[in-house]
Amino acid sequence: MEAYETYQTPLSSRYASKEMAHLFSPAHRFKTWRELWLNLAIAEKQLGLPIPDEALEQMKSNLDLTPEQFDIAAKEEKKRRHDVMAHVHTFGQVAPAAAGIIHLGATSCYVTDNADLIFIRTGLTFLLKSLAVVISRLSAFAAQYRALPTLGFTHYQPAQLTTVGKRATLWIQELLWDLRNIKRARNDIGFRGVKGTTGTQASFLTLFDGDHDKVEELDKLVTELSGFDYAYPVTSQTYSRKIDIDVLAPLASLGATAHKIATDLRLLANLKEVEEPFESTQIGSSAMAYKRNPMRSERVCSLSRHLMVLHQNALMTSSVQWFERTLDDSANRRITLPEAFLTADIVLSTLQNVCEGLVVYPKVIARRIAQELPFMATENIIMCIVKKGGDRQEAHEKIRVLSHEAAHQVKNLGLENDLIARVRNDPYFSPIHEELEQLLEPQTFIGRAPEQVDKFLKEWVQPALDDEELKVAVAVGGKVELSV
Repeated sequence: MEAYETYQTPLSSRYASKEMAHLFSPAHRFKTWRELWLNLAIAEKQLGLPIPDEALEQMKSNLDLTPEQFDIAAKEEKKRRHDVMAHVHTFGQVAPAAAGIIHLGATSCYVTDNADLIFIRTGLTFLLKSLAVVISRLSAFAAQYRALPTLGFTHYQPAQLTTVGKRATLWIQELLWDLRNIKRARNDIGFRGVKGTTGTQASFLTLFDGDHDKVEELDKLVTELSGFDYAYPVTSQTYSRKIDIDVLAPLASLGATAHKIATDLRLLANLKEVEEPFESTQIGSSAMAYKRNPMRSERVCSLSRHLMVLHQNALMTSSVQWFERTLDDSANRRITLPEAFLTADIVLSTLQNVCEGLVVYPKVIARRIAQELPFMATENIIMCIVKKGGDRQEAHEKIRVLSHEAAHQVKNLGLENDLIARVRNDPYFSPIHEELEQLLEPQTFIGRAPEQVDKFLKEWVQPALDDEELKVAVAVGGKVELSV
């Protein structure tokens, strides 16, 4: 397999953001390898190895690969059957003064694993910024509809009222946890560093004539030159594949959150209460012209399931790494890691597009409330009768009978809920007839939902988004336009 094909990013990169797609592109990967070789040479020269300045200058001047160099690398790999050595030789052709010292003392995982850690850390930063924008957009939606009553559902059966905004805070809270988890994973990423073929640093100890202090200093210098605060204290030939587990776990969890949000929106679309954006010329079905399929939310669900499953690959790969390493991790990780980040990126951009264009239909929501609220108001009716001097048990039996009669109208005859009309026509309830309208006011059934929204946005969301790197991302984040 040719070198550039070995690291081809998945088809999903076509739909990812430019920065995420570039991060996992062959061009960026191999440039990063060259930067790592340069850092190693700089540190080795600083610690006394006889590396000429010309070698470093030629390496610095040729970090980007040309199309011709990709062709050379492809031919080299076909001949050598080794991707890293193919690129060592390719780099040496454009930096001839450095040809003899490129990769000096290193093993292949010096570039492959350290590069992966760089990509992972950068990718997590990209996702944090995208996630912050989604949270911001959804928070604006929650604030706008903080007090709009809507029918709550438990077991997907009508339950007590909530508000459209309060329901959105349930989604936002899970996204905040995802923000926390991804940030923890990002901040915990270390560097493999300079560890040698089995992690013992034996080759570097030989290079520095048995000077342990210089070997430790080399590891520290390369780690700092590569932009990391620390290197993992011990490694095998690779960094522990458990790191991949720790990275993909919060991405899988994000997938679960996104799937939950998108599923709720798909259900609401069926109820015609809330819909995702639908373009004026968009076609929902090739046969049924009236349809407004929630295809964006369906896309989120589809990709989120893929994102959740990828975590299993990391678990299995980590569990079967024999002793200091085995190569059956390689092909798997070259697919799994880019796929996870590219998929998470697409999920977030699609979710942002959905949140920026949500359409709420208050009259449909009010109609559904009117259909169910009479049943929910029965307890209030009973309490009101008791306050007027009535008997609680007698009132309960009266309202029970009327409720079943109204339910028969709805379920068996397909008519509207006429429970309140039946209460009005029953002389037993005459003491509270004038109070029935007030007892059926939806705002009296939403509890502290509006206040909960306000407090949640102020005390939890705003502090999370006040993080400097996220604040900038939210400020400059533009609207996402998607091809349907």
